[in-house]
Amino acid sequence: MLASSLHPLLFLFLLLPPPWPASFLPQGVDLEGSPLSHLLLDPRSGTLYVGGVDHLYQLTSDLRVTARVRTGPQLDSADCLPPIVAKDCPTATSTHNFNKLLLLEEAGPEETGAESGSLIVCGTLFQGICEKRSLSNITELLFSTTNPVDTQYVATNSPTISTVAVIISTEGAGAATGRAGSRMRLMLVGRGYTKGPGDIPPITTRRLHPVHPPRRMFAQEEDLGKLVVGSYSEYSNHFVKAFVHGKHVYFLFWRRDTYEKEYRTYVSRLCLSDRSFYSYVEVPLLCGKGYNLAQGAWLGNHTGSPALFVVVSAGQASTPQATSQTALCVYSMQQLDAMLIRTQELCYTQGGKNSSGDTEAYIEYQVSSNCLKLPKSSLVDYPCGGEHTPNPIASKVPLSAKPTFTCTTHLSAVATATEAGLTIAFLGDHEGTLHKVLVHEDGSGHLYSSVHVHPNSPVSADLLLDQKQEHVYVLTHSKLSKVPVSSCEQQTDCGSCLSMSDPYCGWCVLQGRCTRKHECKRHQEDNHWLWSFSQTDQCVRVERVQPPNQSRDTQTKVTLSVVQLPSLSSFESLSCEFGHLPPSPAQITENSVICQSPEPLLLPATPPGTDHMILSVAVKFGNVTITTGSMTFYDCEAVSRLNQTSQCLSCVSSVWGCNWCPLDQLCSHSSNCPHHHTILNHKVSSEGPSSCPLVYALHSPALVPMGLTTTVVLLGRNLDIYTFHFEVSELQYSAPVYLRRGQRRIDASPGLTMQLYDCSAGQSDCSQCRAVPPEYGCVWCPGNPAPSCVFKQSCSSAASDTCPLRTSLRVVCELQPSGKPKRGPVLIKVGQSTSGISTQEFTYQDPQLLDLDPDKGPVSGGTRLTIKGRQLLTGQPSDLQAFLGQQPCFIVENVTDSQLVCQTGRSNRTGGASVSVFFGKAKKIVPNGAFKYMDDPVITRVEPGESYQAGGRMLLVEGSNFDVVQRPLVVVWVEPATQREVKRKRRRQALLNAKQQGFNNSVTTGKSFVYHPNPELYPLNRDSPDTPFRFKPGGVIAVEGVHLTRAMSREEVRAQLGDQECEVKTLDSTHLYCEPPEVQPKSLDHNDLPTLKVLMGNLEVDLGMVQYDGGLPPVPLAAQIGLAAGVAVIILSVLVVILMYRRKSKQALRDYKKVLLQLETLEINVGDQCRKEFTDLMTEMMDLSSDVGGPGVPLLDYKTYAERVFFPGQQVAPLSRQLDLPESRRITVEQGLQQLNNLLNNRLFLTRFIHTLEAQQGFSQRDRGYVASLLTMALHDKLEYFTEVMKSLLQDLVQQYVAKNPKLMLRRTETVVEKMLTNWMSICLYSFLKDVAGEPLYMLYRAIKYQVDKGPVDSVTGKAKRTLNDSHLLREDIEYSAMTLTVLVKNGVEVQHCPVKVLDLDTITQVKDKILDQVYKGAPFSQRPAVAFGSGRSPDSSDDDVTAVVQGRWKRINTLQHYKVPDGATVALIPRCSAGNGVSQVFQTGERRATLWHLVKSSEDPEIPKHRKSSMRERERAKAIPEIYLTRLLSMKGTLQKFVDDVFVAILSTKRPPPIAVRFFFDFLDDMAEKHGIDDLETVHIWKTNSLPLRFWVNILKNPQFVLDVQVTDSIDAVLSVIAQTFIDSCTTSEHKVGRDSPVNKLLYAREIPRYKQLVERYYSDIHSAASGCYQEMNSTLTELSGSFASEMNTLVALHELYKYINKYYDQVIMSLEEDSAGQKMQLAYRLQQVAALVENKVTDL
Repeated sequence: MLASSLHPLLFLFLLLPPPWPASFLPQGVDLEGSPLSHLLLDPRSGTLYVGGVDHLYQLTSDLRVTARVRTGPQLDSADCLPPIVAKDCPTATSTHNFNKLLLLEEAGPEETGAESGSLIVCGTLFQGICEKRSLSNITELLFSTTNPVDTQYVATNSPTISTVAVIISTEGAGAATGRAGSRMRLMLVGRGYTKGPGDIPPITTRRLHPVHPPRRMFAQEEDLGKLVVGSYSEYSNHFVKAFVHGKHVYFLFWRRDTYEKEYRTYVSRLCLSDRSFYSYVEVPLLCGKGYNLAQGAWLGNHTGSPALFVVVSAGQASTPQATSQTALCVYSMQQLDAMLIRTQELCYTQGGKNSSGDTEAYIEYQVSSNCLKLPKSSLVDYPCGGEHTPNPIASKVPLSAKPTFTCTTHLSAVATATEAGLTIAFLGDHEGTLHKVLVHEDGSGHLYSSVHVHPNSPVSADLLLDQKQEHVYVLTHSKLSKVPVSSCEQQTDCGSCLSMSDPYCGWCVLQGRCTRKHECKRHQEDNHWLWSFSQTDQCVRVERVQPPNQSRDTQTKVTLSVVQLPSLSSFESLSCEFGHLPPSPAQITENSVICQSPEPLLLPATPPGTDHMILSVAVKFGNVTITTGSMTFYDCEAVSRLNQTSQCLSCVSSVWGCNWCPLDQLCSHSSNCPHHHTILNHKVSSEGPSSCPLVYALHSPALVPMGLTTTVVLLGRNLDIYTFHFEVSELQYSAPVYLRRGQRRIDASPGLTMQLYDCSAGQSDCSQCRAVPPEYGCVWCPGNPAPSCVFKQSCSSAASDTCPLRTSLRVVCELQPSGKPKRGPVLIKVGQSTSGISTQEFTYQDPQLLDLDPDKGPVSGGTRLTIKGRQLLTGQPSDLQAFLGQQPCFIVENVTDSQLVCQTGRSNRTGGASVSVFFGKAKKIVPNGAFKYMDDPVITRVEPGESYQAGGRMLLVEGSNFDVVQRPLVVVWVEPATQREVKRKRRRQALLNAKQQGFNNSVTTGKSFVYHPNPELYPLNRDSPDTPFRFKPGGVIAVEGVHLTRAMSREEVRAQLGDQECEVKTLDSTHLYCEPPEVQPKSLDHNDLPTLKVLMGNLEVDLGMVQYDGGLPPVPLAAQIGLAAGVAVIILSVLVVILMYRRKSKQALRDYKKVLLQLETLEINVGDQCRKEFTDLMTEMMDLSSDVGGPGVPLLDYKTYAERVFFPGQQVAPLSRQLDLPESRRITVEQGLQQLNNLLNNRLFLTRFIHTLEAQQGFSQRDRGYVASLLTMALHDKLEYFTEVMKSLLQDLVQQYVAKNPKLMLRRTETVVEKMLTNWMSICLYSFLKDVAGEPLYMLYRAIKYQVDKGPVDSVTGKAKRTLNDSHLLREDIEYSAMTLTVLVKNGVEVQHCPVKVLDLDTITQVKDKILDQVYKGAPFSQRPAVAFGSGRSPDSSDDDVTAVVQGRWKRINTLQHYKVPDGATVALIPRCSAGNGVSQVFQTGERRATLWHLVKSSEDPEIPKHRKSSMRERERAKAIPEIYLTRLLSMKGTLQKFVDDVFVAILSTKRPPPIAVRFFFDFLDDMAEKHGIDDLETVHIWKTNSLPLRFWVNILKNPQFVLDVQVTDSIDAVLSVIAQTFIDSCTTSEHKVGRDSPVNKLLYAREIPRYKQLVERYYSDIHSAASGCYQEMNSTLTELSGSFASEMNTLVALHELYKYINKYYDQVIMSLEEDSAGQKMQLAYRLQQVAALVENKVTDL
């Protein structure tokens, strides 16, 4: 049934012809994967390819999808390197794949058996890798990689950053391919800057073919060029187009100009054969005024020459944001090439300056090169540059063009075509419209058509024409459309064709259709093809028809005058066709066509209601209508029929020349009537109309009553008077008057009428009847059967003079003032009748206004004002109005008798306004109650300015005039969402008052409020969340998470354990520490155990159940300590017995286990103490944690950092020195040093120089390090070259050690290259230190300092109670007490009081340091002032003065206890010009020397014999049981454990990509091991350990002052030494065993070192298994580092210092250079002699 019902519909549909051919309609296909980004056309097959988000399509030319591939989403992260493994990449999520490149690669002729080419597809996934697919079936994958190296990252990994590419073919090198002279196919890629695992240059070259191992597809190799950039972020080029023209490749892009800091569009050019980018040159493009951001481009032709068409948008101010103001500019490629060549030539031969001396060409991209003055023929000799030519070159002078076309919609794409020698530009915009513009020869443009392809959907930049250039393929957001370039065939007539003004179209006259020029066969002949766009061409038209009209009853010849009649041959003819009648032959005479009109009988009937008809007259060529005119055929009989009242007048007055026959009552075209009496037409005789018989007036009255016989008298002319009558039946009717003779009417004057009326119509009562005008004579007649209104002569009885009355139902009146209150009924009196009295009483009352609340509000209005009074319900509610002065106050609630509420409106001024209420017209004013308009509230500060998405954070809003607002509401606009409002009710009493005022306006802060993702808190038992967390009472609970402090402070966080609070002690980014109650709280739910819940605003996180260990009541603290000590003594006693009993059997193993057991026991005993200490430490460091990332981390600037690393221990390093030369010699010496610099840039010279120095016996190890650092300074601006030299020297070093013992390589710094490696690592890892490791290192330093300062520290020996180093442990039990001093700190004129914690045993210097630490917390150490210290008791205290206590030869350093400074004392810091030099351990008093001591007296007395010193040390050790002070070490270790872990994890974590330098160098070591056949993994492990952890990180750990601006005291240095040794032990491969004789420092971290070893091994393993071949990224990083820090280096001083070594070993160096054959060819010895002659006037052989 369904099929049968559909068939008729289908049949009817097929019968309906389309209005025009389907091929000329825009076609479209909707595709998934929006936004669709790229479109590609295979010109050979016409196949289309479309790339979008997660989708790739293959379509036919008629938009039929033939294949489809899903390319995403997949697990990926921009922060991780592929392949992506979820456990190794925590940030990996399901990520969409945005198509970035879609290219057609054609196979070369030598590739036999291969497909005709392939489709290259690149997306944003996996760092922008590419793949190849079959052109015939895209589902067939030809190449893909699952484990790409970093050189195979092609496209950007960001959807918003552009990528363009072009494929070229060049001659290949035999070394690269194995076949000399073979063709190489390469892909040049331009891409914007993205932050990722590695920086990729803006333009790189990628290998496509051939690919022989070890070469890789899409790889950027060493011998393939790239655009070197000093700063990637500074040169973030936004690429628009890449194309090949002639022998060059061009890139179109825009970026910020480094000079004017404005965004500009540029074109750069490279030679196709230039693999080293020596020929790179760029020029800016200027398009009119303000158009600076290119959006799309097309290489086409204009006026027969290649031209670049660019659509350019105007940027918004100085930003990269494009506005909708867009223009099309056309640049001649000839002019562009000329500008590029001129720029090259100026930079090659004139130093970049033009003839006027102005700089026109320069070196761009922060590359250390300069424009030169080479020979004039350099550009001719080296058109594509060379090693000696400067590059990359840029022009300051732009290539200008006037806008061809401007548009107010955002143009995004352009394509051009040439039609009949004309240039047509197709422009796509952001509204889905395709504009067609004709580009004139002078460069101007004319918009002639716009096609709406896909409304409100931006057109992609890939706008393409098909192979025949008949259609434009338009790619929009989610649709591919096929739009014809013209719609000529849609126009069916010449007029519509020419009115199109389409350059493609014209009217082909003899074919009778709208065509393109080449489609009209005789288009070259005159008037055969009429161009649509021409201003002169007009359609072939009939200019005049003679005669223009004729009677349909006659036949005659018709002459048509035709304009632009096409020429015909002698055997061709035309015909005429009248209407649809058969055509008749035509005669042609010049521009006229003569035809015979149709026979009268053949003419169609005259249409009803008309007196003529118009027939078209078509001039035809065969079946084709050339032009059409028209001719009128009139009918005189129809003229008289159409005007029955005036037949004669209408006949003789008609335009057709008709005549009237009065005796025959006939209108005819003939002038001869049958009865011979004829009235002629007015065109023939002017008396014609006046000769017609006519009735023209009434001689009797025009008013005729109905029902009576009346005589009518008429006036006329040219007629016999006939009488006539007629009947009228309507009320008042305008009746026409005419004479009729038989059935024929006689003419009457137009408008001749009589007015007939009827008095009874519409007059239903007496009053209406009496209202009729008197001239009608209507009266009210009380006759039978009923009274009615009639004509007065028709009333049979006497007419009534009066009318009866009717009862009214309602009376409305306006009251007048009464003067006093009244009450009574309402009386109504009508005329003389009796008064009516109402049953209800009406009251006159006097309403009173008493008070108003509130009495003030904002000028913006919105205040709900309450007016109190009495009798307010007076009068109608609608008549009640309230005003504040002249401003209305809108009543918003129902009015009661005692209260009225209204809302104030906006006022234009502040101040008082009287409050009045209108009761109708009565006005009442509130006495003494003026309302004050106040200024609107102003918000000055809102804190905090961020929150988690869950909300619930309290905001503090500060400002003014808040008390005038009734109901303040804080609203946060969340952008860029759909402007939804998040409303938060505030309950702060400071901002509200109880009067509940309102506010009509909004006040913004002008600052953004940031919502962060909610923090993540991990369950207490992450491995088993359902298992209760075991907690030992007395400690703290540690909660881990991420981003805990991003938008929340510790004071705002609450932790709830069951029914009680867990007090939050500490909160940092990853940890929350809370102290629960001593007794296990009760559960609040059905569980037996309480659960820990953390509340952060509205966010509530359940972290699992908590179970306390043991159910016994808490033991008193004293009992706990005694019990712990007793248990410890018992355990130690047992251990001693066991050790004595079995020490001779299996001693090593037993010792190891016992020591571990002892350590575990001691750690258990001090566990609670550690937790308490740790909580105190974290609480103390919260302020520090909040400062990290800002000024709180006092990182050294790069220059100071490099100075301390390169030249450790030197007071005045070369970095800080100036070149000390006499002025007379300075210029000459500097010239010589520059030549030396050039020599150092020769690899052969540098390596020979280093090897020669190292061969000299007097060249010490210190000299080697010094020379290496000097070379680092001198070559700092060429780090790529420095790296290559270092690698070359390291290869020589590897060769040496492989022959001996490879495990010893890099163990020490014995050679120049080893120090070069140290410096190289320091340079490359500075940013890693600054961004990653610096923060945890500083936190570790502060934690150590805080813990050390909490206990006594001997200022003489450096021993401390709190330390990790047993040799620096203060073992004596020294009594001390903590004190708090109030320090007076002057801040400008204000004096602040700052509390500082100290010890009574602290020396004055120690107290000053602690005060400065507190007062200048977070400030760099070098910026602290030098101060003196004083209190009330001792105005100027010091460590050593005359009050110091002297006992024999010992003199004790002064302390606070010595000066009797009480707890809580107020002290002051007094500025000094210079800091003191501390105290000397030995003080001279007369002839006797006194030795200073602080807490303990040193046993290292020089006067004591050695054997006594030894016995004294033994007795000193015997004073304290080792376990007692070991407990102190363990306590310190447990407290610092988190900070040590954080530093080690920051250094060794692979969750973030390791530094590129580490990956690069480890790859180099792996390659060296493979090259020399070293299969021993331990050897490679040792190499890596010696090169990075031991060479760099241990140095940083032991000397944080190399990185941080801090002071490292002896006590802090002792702790850092233990941590550094632990790091060293963690990096070794040997098993870490401890025994009875092991140092205590090693015992401390015996349990942690295996875990740290795993960190190191995983770090090495992950780097090894990651993608190799990161040299490209390394080179880019080195280039950027060269440009960033080169200015910090004092190059001339370094060169001068290096020359001192050359001078010292001058003969040996010269001899070494002369012995080398390559050096002889380069004349290295000669050049060095030149240097010597310039630097020191050395006499040489020159």
